[in-house]
Amino acid sequence: MPAIPTVSKAQQKAIQKADTLIEALGWIRKFRDTTTVIKLGGSVVEHPDSLRHLLLDIVFLSTLGMRIVVVHGGGKAINRAMDEAGIEPKWVQGRRYTDDATLAIVEKVLATDLNHELVAKLEEYGGRAMSLNFLSTNVLFGETLALDGPDGEQLDLGYVGEVTKVDRLTIDNLMYAGQVPVIPSMAMGPDGQKLNVNADTAATAVAAAVGAEKLVVLSDTPGVLRDVNDPESLITHITAAEARQMIADGTIAGGMIPKIEGCLDTLAQGVKKIHIIDGRLRHSLLLEIYTTSGVGTELVRDESLAPRKLASKR
Repeated sequence: MPAIPTVSKAQQKAIQKADTLIEALGWIRKFRDTTTVIKLGGSVVEHPDSLRHLLLDIVFLSTLGMRIVVVHGGGKAINRAMDEAGIEPKWVQGRRYTDDATLAIVEKVLATDLNHELVAKLEEYGGRAMSLNFLSTNVLFGETLALDGPDGEQLDLGYVGEVTKVDRLTIDNLMYAGQVPVIPSMAMGPDGQKLNVNADTAATAVAAAVGAEKLVVLSDTPGVLRDVNDPESLITHITAAEARQMIADGTIAGGMIPKIEGCLDTLAQGVKKIHIIDGRLRHSLLLEIYTTSGVGTELVRDESLAPRKLASKR
């Protein structure tokens, strides 16, 4: 038998890279021609280096045949623009009160400037992308959001809405043509009134409408933690029933509760898996989807764990 050749350090690094590609091969095959909706939040947008790596990941996924839709918010950029305009933000049950002046800022900052910037960067990095906003083709339609106050009275949120209809045909046509639709979290009301929409709920509506295999929520936390002060306590895989129990016993608390509740609603609408990952981690999107262990928390419908697979959570 021929002797195994001596491997240099440079060759060893190259072999490790090849091993990584081989590990990813099964996942690449599995998710080719499936749809993933990525919810991009302001926390990631605010970190230029993290955003660059994330957009490169999206171009990579699209190149390998995964159909990608990006739904984005931009709360911190909106806050800066409001501050520059001398407008004090007002919040009602966690929603930004949106009057005429605020709506104009949201549309310019979120649906125009940031939306076009994300598309331009995706194309700069070698991808193909398309803005779907009020200046091109709007695909989100909705109605004014009605919330009840503590005494049962209806709260005034201004021009805040919820998505009731998604133009799936336009999104599908772009994806089948190899483009990445980039959608801001705003909707058009039945009377033509533009509405400010929460980005998490907008992404949920899009994921359900297009029959997505996955919804990836990019956060500024590693995922669901048993101890919020210990990043090593990450819970990598939970079912819907387990998530409800963790809310009930206080393991999931604070700002993570509405995020998880939104994820549970999304699972109920037919999306198979939801991933919560730290978008600031370099290449977190690729690591979550194309490695066996992943880097965040994966939520699945209860019936999808029979039998439970402990060795492979993706």
